[in-house]
Amino acid sequence: MTVLLTGSTGYIGRRLLPVLLEAGHRIVCLVRDKRRFDYEDFTPQQLQQIHVLEADLTKKETLNALPDKLDVAFYLVHSMSASSEFQELEQLSATNFVDYINKTTARQVIYLSGIINDSDLSEHLKSRKNVELILQSSRVPLTVLRSGIIIGSGSASFEIIRDLVEKLPVMIAPRWLKSRCQPIAIRNVIEYMMGVMGNDATANRSFDIGGPDVLTYGEMLMGYARVRKLKRLIITVPVLSPKLSSLWLYFITSTSFTLAKNLVTSLKNEVVCKDDTIRKIVPLRLIGYEEAIRLALDRIQQKLVISSWKDSIAYDSLPSHFLNYIEVPTYGCFTDKRVVNFTKPRQEVIENIWRIGGDNGWYYGNMLWLIRGFIDRLFGGVGLRRGRRSPVDLKAGDALDFWRVLLADKQAGRLLLYAEMKLPGEAWLEFKVTEDKLIQTATFRPLGLWGRLYWYLVLPFHHLIFPGMARNIALA
Repeated sequence: MTVLLTGSTGYIGRRLLPVLLEAGHRIVCLVRDKRRFDYEDFTPQQLQQIHVLEADLTKKETLNALPDKLDVAFYLVHSMSASSEFQELEQLSATNFVDYINKTTARQVIYLSGIINDSDLSEHLKSRKNVELILQSSRVPLTVLRSGIIIGSGSASFEIIRDLVEKLPVMIAPRWLKSRCQPIAIRNVIEYMMGVMGNDATANRSFDIGGPDVLTYGEMLMGYARVRKLKRLIITVPVLSPKLSSLWLYFITSTSFTLAKNLVTSLKNEVVCKDDTIRKIVPLRLIGYEEAIRLALDRIQQKLVISSWKDSIAYDSLPSHFLNYIEVPTYGCFTDKRVVNFTKPRQEVIENIWRIGGDNGWYYGNMLWLIRGFIDRLFGGVGLRRGRRSPVDLKAGDALDFWRVLLADKQAGRLLLYAEMKLPGEAWLEFKVTEDKLIQTATFRPLGLWGRLYWYLVLPFHHLIFPGMARNIALA
């Protein structure tokens, strides 16, 4: 079959694509920027099955280049972490998608939504329901899979749970920890998506999908603690307002404030499956919550995290065309350039660069980096807690603490990062490795007078951190 995969560089899309390829399908991957597609992850034979096309569902005119010969389309587009206007963005994307899909030969659209069984839905779940209604207006039969919380390496829910339990021996938690949910392993989500594809019994129907366990959020935290053999105490208090709860999540976990706020408003809703019809149509072994946690931790331990929610480019601080910043400007910019000679094999220096950030740190002045990350969080930035998808692998588009990877060319020995921290201007950090030199360059393009003042204020810290960082990368 010919399959259209929207959101192919997103968390679910990256997991689904290899499974579709293994099943022998031809895949049309819709991306906003081809440079973010993971070409290197696939064999030449697999790439013959893949056709990558650029389009933006929020811009109707860009959809004209998409094919009209299709069998199935997966709609995996969400904008919850983008901004406070995510409802409008999701409605616009769905409307434009329906206009397009009506002109194709598609026989099925598959949409991954959220469980919406409560009467008083959060804005996030209302938006998911609204998208479902828009997609139902298409002439193409729709299959909706309404998922509970997804547990897998790199998923937002898993990372938030991990942050909370690993960091806090005692948690003073809001009352929404008593809300019930039905978490589902990412493997089961992918199996359900494959199981409904081309299945006539699922046409024009919606299904709740969840794992075998119904738990409160508090029980999920304690379940993670049991898997990790950690002793944890949770004290639930009724006084934390949604805003305070959002701030609590934002400062303790790696989530952005926008995502934290949208998550907290959704946590009042119980996300529990109403029926188990899907289990009869697509029978499979459901993975329990604690087993799903173990599987996720195993993938992290083996450095096999395929995708992470942190790599989403849906952030207020990041322009959608951020890869266009790959040419570092020079006019009106301040630079800090360090050159270190080395005698060791060039590849060792490159490997050091490719391990920068995350748990490995920044090779020099890690406490100062942490302080800068904390200051960034105070001003609503992403901070350092996002870490990185893999401790050894970097790709264009990856999140790397409060940087975004623009270019990761290991063969050429060049890594280019773009700052997502709150700044009065724009910043780049570039590493180049020749046969015997490491060239490390920090570039800052100030915005107005405050931007220039900021550069001079942080200059003493640059003189302290950057020489040591370059030296340790080259000689470590």
